[in-house]
Amino acid sequence: MFKFICKTLHNSRSVAGDSHAHTLCLIQPFSSSLEPIKGSPNQHSFTVTYLINSCGFSPEKALSASKYLKFETPDKPDSVLAFFKRHGFTKTQISTVVRTFPPVLLSDPDKTLLPKLEFLKSKGFSSTDIAGIVSASANLLKRSLEKVIIPSFNFFNNLLQSEEKTLAAIKRSDALLLFDHQAHVTRNVEILQEAGVSNANIMFSLTNEPRAFMTSSDRFGQVVKDVETMGFSPLSINFVLAVQFLRGMSKSTWEKKIEIYKKWGWSEEEILGAFKMRPWCMMASDDKIMGVMDFLVNKMGLDASFVARRPKLISLSLEKRIVPRSAVYQVLLSKGLIKSDGISLATVLEPPEKWFLEKILNRHKDEAPEILKLYKEKLDHAK
Repeated sequence: MFKFICKTLHNSRSVAGDSHAHTLCLIQPFSSSLEPIKGSPNQHSFTVTYLINSCGFSPEKALSASKYLKFETPDKPDSVLAFFKRHGFTKTQISTVVRTFPPVLLSDPDKTLLPKLEFLKSKGFSSTDIAGIVSASANLLKRSLEKVIIPSFNFFNNLLQSEEKTLAAIKRSDALLLFDHQAHVTRNVEILQEAGVSNANIMFSLTNEPRAFMTSSDRFGQVVKDVETMGFSPLSINFVLAVQFLRGMSKSTWEKKIEIYKKWGWSEEEILGAFKMRPWCMMASDDKIMGVMDFLVNKMGLDASFVARRPKLISLSLEKRIVPRSAVYQVLLSKGLIKSDGISLATVLEPPEKWFLEKILNRHKDEAPEILKLYKEKLDHAK
């Protein structure tokens, strides 16, 4: 089974690579589309000084940008900076936008920038949302509103049948507005439908991880086939989660996580079983996996195979959830207020905060008043 898993990830490795390369081709840095301005760096000293003092550039970045950007008075760049400030951009966000796309300083704010911001606002984005989207993807400012941004928004809005979901998808991946996705996304949605995935789960995936659909349909289809072969049910939400994760993970990363779990005694069958039950267990960082396993096995005495059967534990916060609740559990166990064969540690760790407060802390605070202070101390330490 493990060899098969590796093979499927080997096949999907190129999917992630393809997506990354595809994005790089479409979202190019400003210097790739501009010709260097002739002249020595000294001739652009005003530009360099302005970029350093007003935009937060490093001297090296300012000098590099000045090869493609030249102005001799502060009037136009000042008007651009003022424009962003009026529209709710923070100083840091403005600096980020200008560093990502320096030629924006030569824009006519009312003619080229304002229409794009107004369009986003008309669709329901708040000023804070817009500032966040633009600062995260300043290339949006050099895309055509009529030819790229509006058609892209309309495409996803028609697909998701909800402006609310469209807004959520764009917030998660602002690249949705940067280029035409129709060719790949439409076919990739069809591939999931043909595999028996419900429309609700497809829309969930498209809303929460739209980048998963931005790859060639041949490779996306191969990942879907791999997930089917692993035994995932197309009726389960875990099916689309597995597609998302396998598409975005390289073979070497997957193999490294496999080896980490093997070090804790998990068999290949247990690893696949945990992945099918809780796909997030393979998305946790190496340090997170090691930290949680070390604490649960070596400090709390749980059997490694028990954790394999409860893979949700891997995705819980070690500092904010596992350690504080475990400390309370140990006190109650030592006082005989709970029994390990009645309430397991996993039962205490997995439920939401409201359940833990009502069923554990508040229920036993009179018999063990120290647990309230202990729990707060552990949470404060995590912060």
